[in-house]
Amino acid sequence: MASSSSLYWASAEAASPSIPPVPEKRIVVGCGGAGIDFLAEVAAFPKPNEKIRSTSWKVQGGGDAANALTCASRLGLNPRLISKIADDAPGRAILEELKADGVDTSYLVVSKEGNSPFNYVIVDSQTKTRTCIFSSGNPPMVPDELSQASLSSALDEARFVYFDGRFTDTALIVAQEATHRKIPILIDAERPREGFDDLLYLADYVVCSAKFPQAWTKAPSIPSALVSMLLRLPNVKFVIVTLGVDGCLMLDRRVEAEVPELDEIEVDSVVELLKQKIDSKNTIPTCIPSKSVMRLRADGIGKVNGRLLVGTAEKIPASELIDTTGAGDAFIGATLYAICADMPPEKMLPFAAQVAAVKCRALGARSGFPTRTDPRLAPFLC
Repeated sequence: MASSSSLYWASAEAASPSIPPVPEKRIVVGCGGAGIDFLAEVAAFPKPNEKIRSTSWKVQGGGDAANALTCASRLGLNPRLISKIADDAPGRAILEELKADGVDTSYLVVSKEGNSPFNYVIVDSQTKTRTCIFSSGNPPMVPDELSQASLSSALDEARFVYFDGRFTDTALIVAQEATHRKIPILIDAERPREGFDDLLYLADYVVCSAKFPQAWTKAPSIPSALVSMLLRLPNVKFVIVTLGVDGCLMLDRRVEAEVPELDEIEVDSVVELLKQKIDSKNTIPTCIPSKSVMRLRADGIGKVNGRLLVGTAEKIPASELIDTTGAGDAFIGATLYAICADMPPEKMLPFAAQVAAVKCRALGARSGFPTRTDPRLAPFLC
């Protein structure tokens, strides 16, 4: 029997014949955080010992993995989530919201005791920034809570596995099984964590926060840090670093190009040359790729063969920018879709940036995640 979500996508696409069909292989598995966000928008961030009123507020599901998979589901993928919550009121709300968005929650561990994860988010409408105060779930997830039968079922027919860096002990078990089955792995590298390196070494694709590459590699610049990451992670095909309003930067490894006649160029200089090609008048997301495969050198670090791509972000009018909460999760969800749809990098980066930009026009992460049929995505899907 067809699920309600699959019937929705079929009817939506029938009404919008210009939208390409969803990828044939679209089951993705995510392992990581699921929680509740308590969001309050304020006119300005409070000073110490000050009482203020919110201008608007919202309570909705959160957590990096849960958000990214929710976004992926709205774009047309069939996500399964491995995570842990408690059997409390927030936990029941988490389950209900994920199910309503088409995320398979069969693999969530529900603890009879403890509490579900939650996050206080204060959104400053003046500076367009947000501050998060996170409380992790208790007790934390441990590998024994995911049976071999559940793990096997979760990975059955999966096109991709995604990790947000939480529950690293359990995540490593899932990643090892995915590697054994030759299922590609994408990792969201937000910040270094205990045990995270073991997981990262199994990755096929990495999407980083702006601070992670240099924090992890100690390289002097972001471009040189990306070179260092590919040298330290030989299985990784590409690494993307998201830079907020400054867009993103991608280093795409090309191992088939190990030939001596490749031009050798210092990586920072290539990035600067690509940035000079950005049209400052263009307000929509674009991609500026290097024209060919090069031997990219980071002085004191080493060399890799690949292509560099600079992605721009949408220039959102101040009157439309509401909240950046979940923008990174939207980018991840769109990247998962793009890989499943075999989008080339030149198309993937603007698409992911546009999905993130649409999200920023609403308070909270999930309020802003677009559906596949959103007309603002049409130019990036066709």
